[in-house]
Amino acid sequence: MVNANLTERQQRLLNIVIQEYTRTAQPVSSKAIAETGNLGVSSATIRNDLAFLEQEGLLTHPHTSAGRMPTDAGYRYFVQNLMADAELPIAERKRIRQEFSSVRQELDQWLRLSTTVLANASQSAALATAPRSSQSRFKHVELVAIRDTKVLLVLVLQTGVVRQQLLDLDLPMDQSELNMASNELNDRFVGATSTAIQKLHNSLSPFAKQVSVLIVDIMERHDSMAHRHFFRDGLAQVLDAPEFAASDNVRRIVQVLEERTILDQVVDEYSSANEIQVIIAGEGRYHELQEISLVLSRYGVDDQATGMLGVVGPLRMSYGRNIGAVRFVAMLMSDMVQEIYGPTVDG
Repeated sequence: MVNANLTERQQRLLNIVIQEYTRTAQPVSSKAIAETGNLGVSSATIRNDLAFLEQEGLLTHPHTSAGRMPTDAGYRYFVQNLMADAELPIAERKRIRQEFSSVRQELDQWLRLSTTVLANASQSAALATAPRSSQSRFKHVELVAIRDTKVLLVLVLQTGVVRQQLLDLDLPMDQSELNMASNELNDRFVGATSTAIQKLHNSLSPFAKQVSVLIVDIMERHDSMAHRHFFRDGLAQVLDAPEFAASDNVRRIVQVLEERTILDQVVDEYSSANEIQVIIAGEGRYHELQEISLVLSRYGVDDQATGMLGVVGPLRMSYGRNIGAVRFVAMLMSDMVQEIYGPTVDG
């Protein structure tokens, strides 16, 4: 937390500088503040307060300009102490809800839409990770007769992942017998993890028990290979920001969005946080995030499956609006995950 003892007027002054700099991307002069800030004090007093804020490390100014601009610490103080906790306007929230309700109830569709919505709302880049759980959960299985003793096992997990495997039976079975086994497994296993399924083996009919062993093997292999999958949108929008006109900054933001390493590290660090996280200039831990801010939120169902989503943009982003957008979309995605997972079997 930034420690700075500011008077109410100095806080208002810092707020004005940040709001104006966010709007114009230009250093803010004391003259502009006097004209727009309605502070009721002289220009000399404003200059003295600006000098104090600069001394405290909250503002800085380019050598070529008499105007001030926020530092990383200035943005952090603003987010912690001055920012209005904005919600998206009612009409915009209604429109976003309609967009989500108009797409198929499939996780990938919602993840892609979440990044599109956030990119448009923030005029920045957006990211989302698919929800992950420590163990996948069973949703449905079908056994399909192919020919003679060949059977296709089709396993659907609760996240929508589909796995298929060919089985060689000792003796042929007709489709009605396979359907009976499928129905038995579906009745017993819905919402179960591989651990829970193993506990149910001995209560099954002989053939269903054989199939359940294969189901456990498929689920365990899936869990061991599970990796974080990123969805992204809005790179073109964020590159329009003046901050990314320089080639070094373009390279940095593209690297952050297109290479997994940095985002993986950041998401891992904040994945257990319950509140929205605002990461400003890497917080001194991520050199690659200089000139970049992230607003991230976890979504999903605790102890079942959670992911992360958020926006990535310049330090000069509209933090209040972006936090409101991220919070709202995270709520919609949490509802979606709840619908996907539904009832569970312990274990």
